[in-house]
Amino acid sequence: MAGERAGRGGGRRRAAHSMEAVISEAVALLDEAGDSALTFRALAARLGGGAASIYWYVANKDELLDRASDHVVAQVLVDTEDFHGSEDPIDDLRAIAVALFGAITVRPWLGAYFMRDTGVQPNALALYERLGQQVLRLDLTPRQSFHAVSAVMGFVVGIAADLGQKPPQEVVDGSVERDEHIERFADQWRSLDPAEFPFVHHIADEFAGHDDTEQFRAGLDLLLAGLRLQADA
Repeated sequence: MAGERAGRGGGRRRAAHSMEAVISEAVALLDEAGDSALTFRALAARLGGGAASIYWYVANKDELLDRASDHVVAQVLVDTEDFHGSEDPIDDLRAIAVALFGAITVRPWLGAYFMRDTGVQPNALALYERLGQQVLRLDLTPRQSFHAVSAVMGFVVGIAADLGQKPPQEVVDGSVERDEHIERFADQWRSLDPAEFPFVHHIADEFAGHDDTEQFRAGLDLLLAGLRLQADA
């Protein structure tokens, strides 16, 4: 384990932290300001020690980010531990996907590091397995099963990371409301030539009043409906 590297550096005394404390504070830093703010110096300052002390627990920043990601996914596992064995495996897939979506939208940094290195991300692998076990109940081929879980995972992580991006500064500081900001884009679309952009005109009003979570759920349902058709074929 990375947290048991006593003896490195010619028998130096081990730093007085713990792996749990290091990863918890790393997550807090990521939540506050994103991955650019996560440096060993900043993390050590929060823990009370020198930057070198962090190397007792992780080899580099990449490992730290992977472990921080997995730390968050551990809670998703807890939240989804009962999402299996229902009459309809598609319902279980949907419930797990929605839980993961919620975790990433409140932590946009998570999408970039989720399941990047399963060697140090056992919780991510366990969540992948949990999704896969629901797909196994659909009696698909190995290739179909692999594609199904990959599609669900990719859709959830991609959409959640996109929706979790920091909004424009004018929205952040409150000078412009979110709905007003979106309405500006809708007005730009409405001003386009309808002969050249018929689709954009067709959906402009829907875009202006859309709800991000509702949009995600609608896309997920389309994906799962396709999976059901494949399983029933």
